[in-house]
Amino acid sequence: MLRISLSAVALLATTAACAANCGDLAGKSFGSATIVVATSIAGPSSFLGKDPPQPIALDAPFCRIEGVIKPTPDSEIRFEVWLPPAEKWNGKLEAVGNGGFAGSLIYPSMKWALDQGYATTATDTGHQGGPLDAGWALGHPERTIDFGWRGVHETAIASKAVVAEYYGKPATHAYFAGCSDGGREALIEAQRFPQDFNGIVAGAPAAAWNRLFANALADHQALSAPDAWLSPDDLALVTKETLAACGGENGVLPDPLACHFDPASLTCKSGQNSACLSAAKVSALKSIYAGPKDDKGASIFPGFAQGGEAGGGAWPLWLTGTEPKRLQGTLLYFFAIGFFSNLVYHKTITDLTTLKLDQALSDATSKTAKALDAESLDLTEFKAAGGKLIQYHGWNDAAIPPAASIQYYESVAAKMGGEDSIFPFYRLFMAPGMEHCGRGPGANAIGGVFGLPTPKHDPAHDVVAAIAHWVEDGIAPDSLTATLYTDNDPGKGVASERAWSAYRKR
Repeated sequence: MLRISLSAVALLATTAACAANCGDLAGKSFGSATIVVATSIAGPSSFLGKDPPQPIALDAPFCRIEGVIKPTPDSEIRFEVWLPPAEKWNGKLEAVGNGGFAGSLIYPSMKWALDQGYATTATDTGHQGGPLDAGWALGHPERTIDFGWRGVHETAIASKAVVAEYYGKPATHAYFAGCSDGGREALIEAQRFPQDFNGIVAGAPAAAWNRLFANALADHQALSAPDAWLSPDDLALVTKETLAACGGENGVLPDPLACHFDPASLTCKSGQNSACLSAAKVSALKSIYAGPKDDKGASIFPGFAQGGEAGGGAWPLWLTGTEPKRLQGTLLYFFAIGFFSNLVYHKTITDLTTLKLDQALSDATSKTAKALDAESLDLTEFKAAGGKLIQYHGWNDAAIPPAASIQYYESVAAKMGGEDSIFPFYRLFMAPGMEHCGRGPGANAIGGVFGLPTPKHDPAHDVVAAIAHWVEDGIAPDSLTATLYTDNDPGKGVASERAWSAYRKR
């Protein structure tokens, strides 16, 4: 027989009495945060996101909170908290990260969290605009700080307060999940604010922000050399030969670290003009694999991995373009132009080939590293707080070199006494065939973190469920099982699954 003490009944009654109605939250302030709009939304419902437009269909009812945080006179950090009905709430909060230069909320990730019973929150990090837009930073140093770290941290504080106010009790656990810039935000939280979240998922993190854009600068300059541009046909040849030489399976290189294919073997011989590469193309390709070097020959940043040059069009989208004149239309080109123009030099840069690599990196680091870089190697406080961290990165990523995640993980291990000292709270998963944050020819869907949703939400298949299982039940993930959809389209069904084992230094 279930017995409930009078004191427990009284506590439940008090908690219920303290819970707020959705509309009652409008106008309330929580520190520097003010709730602007509080709307009860009955399911099913839909609305259109911004920058880029994101049509969102929601089945369940929820309370939609829209607020603004102003920690400085020049700050305007917009955020939302979505609150499921008390009877549907799992008692926890999940914050989701951004992409690119932020500027909007990733509503699909919020929807996935809401569907799992989480109260969920996100922020534009202090400015509105598309993910390629960095114009907001020009003349606004405080907004650079908001974007770099303050927006996510302040939103975590405000969102926890909103949750406690609405339900009459605090969330039992708080989690953060993000990829790309959201992965950078995730590591910033673990490094600088170890008490904000119990568990953190950092996908393909743009952690070394300044060195990452130095890499983009170096790659653009390498591809801009005479006869160095790599066409889609060139990339298809390189991928084909690399996979053949290194044991590719179904278009996926299972272990890029073990692949040492030399693209110089593809150099055109005398009289050969097809199915080969010019010496300049080979040189550019080797530079992209090796990563940029400073004037003294020291490595600045890891290069991109072999085997994913042509898969899914990732390199043409991010690095090379589909024709020579499109080299100035790649995503990394736009990101680098926006970064150096608005956050570093505060003037319009129109040609990346005019910048000197060492000087550009020095200038960027002195001006933005404190606000933007997530490169601290000391996670002692996060570990001491009981925090857990899962990091993942796709080997076919053409936006952020996957070896950068290995470099960070191994550097943290070296700083904190060896890999055995960090494995109890920090695990890295490297994903064969996965492109930037998802998609690609390999199994790539592992939950609602920026990429495709997973068909299962158990800890084996869903990275957010895995981090919660680790935090709440003490069961660490030795592997994650990712899903590959036919044509990367969930509507076409599951093509295959593949388990990724946690990375260990070789």
